[in-house]
Amino acid sequence: MLRAYLGQIGHILVILAFISSLIATYTYYISAKDSSKDSDFWRSIARKSFFLHTFFVIGVVMVLFSIIFNKYFEYHYAWDNASLSLPLGYAISCFWQDQEGSFLLWMFWNVILGVILIFWFRAKKKSFLHFESPMMAIFSAVQAFLTSMIVGAVLFGDFKLGSSPFLLLRESMPNLPVWATNPDFVPKDGNGLNPLLQNYWMVIHPPTLFLGFATTLIPFAFALAALWKKDYSDWTKVALPWSLVSGVILGTGIMMGAIWAYETLNFGSYWSWDPVENAVYVPWLVLVASIHTMLIARKSSSALKITFILSITQFILILYSTFLTRSGILGTSSVHSFTDLGLSGQLLIYLLFFVIGAILLMAFRWKYLPKDNKEISTYSTEFWIFLGVTTLTLAAFQITITTSIPVYNSISELFNYKLNMAMPTDPLKHYNTFQMWLFIGVITLTGIAQFFWWRRVDKLSIKKLLNPLIITLLLSAIAITVTGVNKWQYIILLTAGIFSITANATILLDIIKGNFKVAGGAITHIGVALMLVGIMYSSAYEKVISVNLANEKIFKTEKDNKENVLLYYNRPTQINDFTLDFRGEFVDVRNVPGYIEKKFIQPIPTSDFQGIAKADIMDGDKLYVKRGDTVEYEAENTYYQVNYQKKGEKDFNFYPRYQINQKMGNVASPHIKKYWNKDIYSHVNYVTTNEDKEWSVPENYSVAIKDTFFLNDFVAILDNVSPVNELDGLPLQQGDVAAQATLRILERDGERIMKPIFAIKNREVWSKPVISSELGIRAQLLAINPETGKFTFAISRGEKEYIVLKALEKPHINLLWLGTALLVIGMSIASARRFRIAMK
Repeated sequence: MLRAYLGQIGHILVILAFISSLIATYTYYISAKDSSKDSDFWRSIARKSFFLHTFFVIGVVMVLFSIIFNKYFEYHYAWDNASLSLPLGYAISCFWQDQEGSFLLWMFWNVILGVILIFWFRAKKKSFLHFESPMMAIFSAVQAFLTSMIVGAVLFGDFKLGSSPFLLLRESMPNLPVWATNPDFVPKDGNGLNPLLQNYWMVIHPPTLFLGFATTLIPFAFALAALWKKDYSDWTKVALPWSLVSGVILGTGIMMGAIWAYETLNFGSYWSWDPVENAVYVPWLVLVASIHTMLIARKSSSALKITFILSITQFILILYSTFLTRSGILGTSSVHSFTDLGLSGQLLIYLLFFVIGAILLMAFRWKYLPKDNKEISTYSTEFWIFLGVTTLTLAAFQITITTSIPVYNSISELFNYKLNMAMPTDPLKHYNTFQMWLFIGVITLTGIAQFFWWRRVDKLSIKKLLNPLIITLLLSAIAITVTGVNKWQYIILLTAGIFSITANATILLDIIKGNFKVAGGAITHIGVALMLVGIMYSSAYEKVISVNLANEKIFKTEKDNKENVLLYYNRPTQINDFTLDFRGEFVDVRNVPGYIEKKFIQPIPTSDFQGIAKADIMDGDKLYVKRGDTVEYEAENTYYQVNYQKKGEKDFNFYPRYQINQKMGNVASPHIKKYWNKDIYSHVNYVTTNEDKEWSVPENYSVAIKDTFFLNDFVAILDNVSPVNELDGLPLQQGDVAAQATLRILERDGERIMKPIFAIKNREVWSKPVISSELGIRAQLLAINPETGKFTFAISRGEKEYIVLKALEKPHINLLWLGTALLVIGMSIASARRFRIAMK
């Protein structure tokens, strides 16, 4: 049944949201432009228009969620992203998997923040009310552009305004033959969610990141409103706490993405300098730089000018990152970019509108900005903050220059010239070479600047820095010796990190003395230093556990062969200090703790996420599923149990995931064992599947009970043949008979049991083969001769089941996560304090 009315409601709401945003933009613009009493009248209309726009946007969100959650597969968005097998938690991620949903998520956060600001301006009344109209005019204009991205209307011939998330399948794919015979055709199931997004981090990471995007609009709008209204200094007081909030949220969103990559992707790290990662990270760097100049903007005109530039630039870079990731321009250089929906021209207009508008406004107002009467002293707080800001900006600039290489190539093609610039072949080495030294400078400056900020150091008391420096040298010597840091670059980095921690800790203990209301800066700087030290240890000193001592030729490159080990099923393998044992395939059954061995779940042929339990499923004394019950499980995901044993330590199991996905490509995800001082990180690089196995031509053996026969390297004994009352967990019907043979296979490491079944069911002969994965044998009971007492078996030989595993030890990675937590805590404390100051 087609539910076309839902899409029609959604499309109408999008149009109304677009129109109301245009009205709000215009009326707020008139209010900002008009200084008479009519300004209040236009502001009142503008507020009502923005509230209406908010109502329409929330309505659009609800309609799209309804389509996804109810799995209305007649809609392309639901069919392309959702499936019947997806649990509710992951179904939420479907909302922002495609471009239209992510734009809508961004719009949603913008209107929430816009409403908060309107009520905040009302509460402040005359103090900052003159900022509301110009600020909200900018907010509304941004909303108009964002809403235009999902209008999905064709104007002026072939010009397309946005892409609608409410298209029916027959509208998005009109050339399918099925419409000719069945215009109301609705698929029974959808494509499903990208396997990489089937992770809890993908439920919380994108909303956090897009909330971060939305918050960057606030300091941008404040800066433009200040230029517009010629109030050049007061705006920083209220923009600073919002900038800190933006820094917290956007930084948290970025690190959530890093944790997701670490736990989900199989490249063994949390950051790969992918262009899309860079495009989000660079605005955050500039935003952090602007926060520092805001701190001194009311005392220094130079800082005020730089604050205007950085506050505007950080949002422009958000728009630039949107253009990079959604225009398709990074399609060949990033695995994370969206495909081009034909909206690149519209995105470019969106970017240029605000770039040109901001530049023109800055140019017109620049000569009116205050000027400093004296030069900045080397012994002043401003000097050291400027050094730190310059270093952060250089870091952002270096990343942007390289990330934009595809843009240079595209621009050159417009002038019929092929530039053919290539992205770095080794991005980790390229970026790390520059970024490591820049951030050594950043964390060193955070330690020095804190002393100047708290007036502990001036021209006459520079020696006060000696105590932290002496402590740093002592602690660094201990750390270098104990942890084995042996490269001069990393010795410098570690020393700089310890200096920053020591200097900021000194400020916390000696000056702040437990007054955590003013401790935000010091805590944040300690967090940054810990992050950098954690990155150094976990990346530069990671250790490969899975050393291929057998020199098996698994992959083409020598490096991959050395770092990956082949593990046969139930064959313990000694690797350095560890014994690794691959113990089989497991699945994740919903509402059941842990993992269940795959052989105990019989798939239902008509479903790709349901199966029948072939045994009771229990956890301790608690029964979760009875034998024969239908269960739901992630049928496409297989978890490979690998037991780790190390002498003197308790053994543990890993369950790295491998997903066989014909629609989207196979996906491997790691499993991580966490210790206080390291992580052990394992993932599979290759698995054998039933489809991959090639079996030899069956050989027939006719034997009696207790007979012995030879299967190449193995000795087989037919121990017994006994009747059974069920097949695959289902009882036999009247007239059916079945017998199960017990074959005992003797091998080097002991013996294995195989139990093939022969049955007559519905007057038809039925013989199900059984497979011994560890032996590479498939056995089938073909016939029973009651006259001779002989049983005929068909035996095929094949490859033993195995996986290829890579395991890494990542030392002191918890310093990175601890530093991230301190960064978030410190910036949150600072923002809370600045909000209290702004409200006075």
